[in-house]
Amino acid sequence: MNVILLEPSFPDNQKQFARGLAEAGATVIGIGERPKDGLDDDVRNWLTHYEQVASVVDDESVMRAVRWIQDRLWVDRLEATVEAHIMTAARVRAACNIPGTSVRTAHLCRDKPEMKEVLRAAGVPCARSTGATSADEVRAFADEVGYPLIVKPPDGAGASGTHRADDAEDLERAIAASGLAHGATVAVEEFVTGHEGFYDTITVDGQVVHEFVCHYYPNVLEAMRTRWISPQFITTNRIDSASGYDEVKAMGRRVNDALDIGTSATHMEWFSGDKGLMFSEIGCRPPGVRAWDLYAVGNDLDIYREWAEAIVHGCPKRHASRRYSAGIVALRPEADGTISGTAGIDEIHARFGDLIIDAHLPPAGTPTQPVEAGYMANAWVRARHEDFDHLRFVLDEIGRTVTVHAQ
Repeated sequence: MNVILLEPSFPDNQKQFARGLAEAGATVIGIGERPKDGLDDDVRNWLTHYEQVASVVDDESVMRAVRWIQDRLWVDRLEATVEAHIMTAARVRAACNIPGTSVRTAHLCRDKPEMKEVLRAAGVPCARSTGATSADEVRAFADEVGYPLIVKPPDGAGASGTHRADDAEDLERAIAASGLAHGATVAVEEFVTGHEGFYDTITVDGQVVHEFVCHYYPNVLEAMRTRWISPQFITTNRIDSASGYDEVKAMGRRVNDALDIGTSATHMEWFSGDKGLMFSEIGCRPPGVRAWDLYAVGNDLDIYREWAEAIVHGCPKRHASRRYSAGIVALRPEADGTISGTAGIDEIHARFGDLIIDAHLPPAGTPTQPVEAGYMANAWVRARHEDFDHLRFVLDEIGRTVTVHAQ
């Protein structure tokens, strides 16, 4: 099988998709923005050919490269695994008659208001929402639904660009920050309270062959707005043994079916609270923040190879062991500025060293990144344990003990 992989070098874990495809027996052709001599040796070894383009989100640039390749060999698949690349890949597939995720599916997985219209019609419980192109449309939705509300980009990922409005004054601030006055479009939806998590799959022809569930502590919006919190997310190894996950898995399958997701990775966010289990959003790509690393460690899997096996051979190579729960705790600097040192890490290694997967502790002199930049923006530690509840305790202790100093 001949597979084109869009942007095989950035971000850094992208090269693992190239490795997985090569090890699964595919001929891998890369298209990316980096010069060929800027590829590292591993990537060069896994790729049969590489085409540089000006931009991997410019349809015409990518299409020219794909057609140049098609003039020389048959192309079975064109794969993209980064959210920003999904629509370009889908449009180029359609133009070049390459199988894979359709333009309709890719669009629905990017446009949250349209996504939820389709899913409501399929019986999937969703927060009330709408798309808006003017401040008056946002205010009208607020008058109809009430507060609190969320205002965010219709195609945003995670909490990026997301604003919570608890009253009319907050709403005006969100409208001002959203860019509506400059032609932006926003998604507006009721704020759903409850516990937040995500459900990820690898599917083959619409059938789930691998599935994983993660929990956020606390919910993402709070985590990305509050400096003193050391937020976590944890993938559970109870997904097949605790009955509560059956509803999450069933919802995920209904969502995949309604959006006509075929052979792909997926990343679906959900809430569970007073209104029951509710869908939040989905992407037809792997999760960010290297969550797949946790699935690999927790389940004795090469998850990138499993994805590649789905693409190349249409079936998984191994089953998930569910041996460990695995998670990450983000460690925020005391203030924005420059990191001056870290305290408490020796104590953590003494207490939990055998449970720690890996860690990132930026050296003194490293500029800090803002709180909202995400779970891996500054310092972090990842750990695993057979018992989910004990792992939560361990990550809590790491968050309480390790201090990242900044000045």
